[in-house]
Amino acid sequence: MRTVHERLREALELAEDGLEDAGTPEGVDVLLYCWGFCAALTGHHGAEDETLFPAVLRDRPDLTEAVGRLRQDHSMIEHLLNGLRDAVGTGASPDVLRQHLDGVGAVMESHFRYEQRELLGPLGYLELDVEPQRALGPLA
Repeated sequence: MRTVHERLREALELAEDGLEDAGTPEGVDVLLYCWGFCAALTGHHGAEDETLFPAVLRDRPDLTEAVGRLRQDHSMIEHLLNGLRDAVGTGASPDVLRQHLDGVGAVMESHFRYEQRELLGPLGYLELDVEPQRALGPLA
């Protein structure tokens, strides 16, 4: 989980760095980085919701409240990602895109810290018989 979170942080940084060069001939393709970040984060949360969290709750029903909060975070983050996708799709300015990325990044970071605090210990004992990508998303 820590590795996936770190990769998602790196993807966010790439998207943010791309904004610095947006609009210049030598600039990176900010659309590619923003879309890639959105897809990776959505894939991570979808895998957790569909595979990891049900397995955690089968093994540790006492974590129902924590998992409920994490799922609520996923919904909020997806709402923020939809705003970012819309801004990218309509050609918003780098300043507007940065505001979206800052908002997603702040909520994402808080979510990651809570998730690691609540689940890293129990995950050490959880037996999953699926590929890591099914439980943690495409960056696992």
